[in-house]
Amino acid sequence: MGILDRFSLAGKTALVTGAGRGLGQGMALALAEAGADIAIAELDLPAAEETAAEVQRRGRKALSFKADVTDFEGVESMFKSAVEEWGHLDILVNNAGYAQPVSVLEMSVQDWDRMLAVDLKGGFLCCKAVAPYMIKQGGGKIVNIASMSSFHVNRDADYAHYNAAKAGVVMLTKTLAVEWARYKIYVNSISPGYCRTPGNAARSDNPAIRAIRVDQGVIKRYGQGYEDLGGAVVYLSSDASSFTTGCNLVVDGG
Repeated sequence: MGILDRFSLAGKTALVTGAGRGLGQGMALALAEAGADIAIAELDLPAAEETAAEVQRRGRKALSFKADVTDFEGVESMFKSAVEEWGHLDILVNNAGYAQPVSVLEMSVQDWDRMLAVDLKGGFLCCKAVAPYMIKQGGGKIVNIASMSSFHVNRDADYAHYNAAKAGVVMLTKTLAVEWARYKIYVNSISPGYCRTPGNAARSDNPAIRAIRVDQGVIKRYGQGYEDLGGAVVYLSSDASSFTTGCNLVVDGG
């Protein structure tokens, strides 16, 4: 097998959470172009269906699920449906999450609980739900989307709960990599830097924010989901990363 062949996802299936738009959509399309059929999980079902249509335009099969990653029964049902449809599920990308700038002094307990429920617990529940299928089929790949905020304190706003959740994602990744290596389940994470998406465009384009997020960086631009994270997620989902687990791959523009 040649080196480029090792990056191929032909015959593979993947489920990507939060893939209706933004970074998740970009990564889902990259996986599809590498050959995988894609299931899109999203709170906003019409957005999931739009991504599914883009996947199909690339010649791959697609499924759409309306999913709340904090609801374990719903998550279990989603994975059961995907496996029943395709017979196997080879790749999980835990991308669903959000960011909320608020200082600790102004943060409510509900703010804290909701952030950790979506950005940390949600990924845990998806990992827990998919693992039995991957064990039964002899292995799989899990890619958790963390953030540079897992090891770097943002200076453009206050994100204590977000930073704590993303740091938890990295350690959950490392722990599962050790626990599940015996099952040939490879678990890695990606820590993106500042990326511009339709959802954060107004804030990202603010000159004062850009001066902190971009101008002081090494590569002086925002990241993009498809262009900049696509290669990373394909690598970690493919046979090219067969000796990589427990890794936090930083893609932050330096």
